[in-house]
Amino acid sequence: MTFDKIIEEIKNDPRNEEYTKRAIDPIFQVDKDAKVLLIGQAPGRVVEETGISFNDKSGDKLRNWMGIDRDIFYSKEIAILPMDFYYPGKAKQGDLPPRKFIAEDYHQKILDQMPNIKLTILIGAYSQKYYLGKKRKKNLTQTVKNYKEYLPEYFPIVHPSPLNIGWLKKNPWFEEDNLPDLQKRIEQILS
Repeated sequence: MTFDKIIEEIKNDPRNEEYTKRAIDPIFQVDKDAKVLLIGQAPGRVVEETGISFNDKSGDKLRNWMGIDRDIFYSKEIAILPMDFYYPGKAKQGDLPPRKFIAEDYHQKILDQMPNIKLTILIGAYSQKYYLGKKRKKNLTQTVKNYKEYLPEYFPIVHPSPLNIGWLKKNPWFEEDNLPDLQKRIEQILS
């Protein structure tokens, strides 16, 4: 199966009909040569408007955390596969959760086309719950703090959303300890 066939399947899925009718394509970034994979939550409203993953303030912060610029971030070496390929809508606080069927029905088909992934960065609770399952700690903070237990395959991080400023202030170890290690690993993989 090719990426194009998978994209057609996603667009023709009746559960995505409202997006297809509005000419909104599934939003993700994949390449057979990708080495680093980012699995986040779902595109936000701003990203849906541009059709480019992490093309927002969260993306700016994420690139900074990874120690890479936009050119590298949007190169064939970086893949971005959210838990939902479409903006799920607004909730009381933040956005609605990603629809579960996207990861269940489509992630493995896409992952099978990317055999060169060396590191998967799990961004936020939804991807960590799905990919780490019972290996997850009791909450996101503990999972992220104990990231070394999931290496070399997975590197769990908090979402770079502006809504997480309070979390970052309460957990300075994340930027002091985790991020330098993440940057070093990315640099080694991409060099």
